[in-house]
Amino acid sequence: MSRPGGDGPHGDRAGPLVNEIEGYLMARAHHDDARREAADLCARMPWLTAAQAEDLTSHYVRQRIDLTRQMLLATVARAAELRQEYENRYAELRRDLLRRHAACACAVLVGATGLSTLPCLLSR
Repeated sequence: MSRPGGDGPHGDRAGPLVNEIEGYLMARAHHDDARREAADLCARMPWLTAAQAEDLTSHYVRQRIDLTRQMLLATVARAAELRQEYENRYAELRRDLLRRHAACACAVLVGATGLSTLPCLLSR
């Protein structure tokens, strides 16, 4: 699947830029969500002063972003592990398939040359 702007004359340069912009917009949306949640939390505590509410909001947003960062890093690490596992398994399956094809090719060659020549080959 191609990204918008990725197929044009500047597609090679636009791809990373589009990814960076998308990442920025996602981070900004996440930050805005965290601030909204903090504002909702502060609204349920009407006894807080404006300074206390702002302090609580700041701590909440920082903690939420740190938690999200940890979760994303764990997800990236797990994705890398899974990728390596799948690549190893794929290589193993390819080797097995190659061995089977080689065995079949040998069997076909032995059958094509006839079994009568096999004792002559083995006696040498």
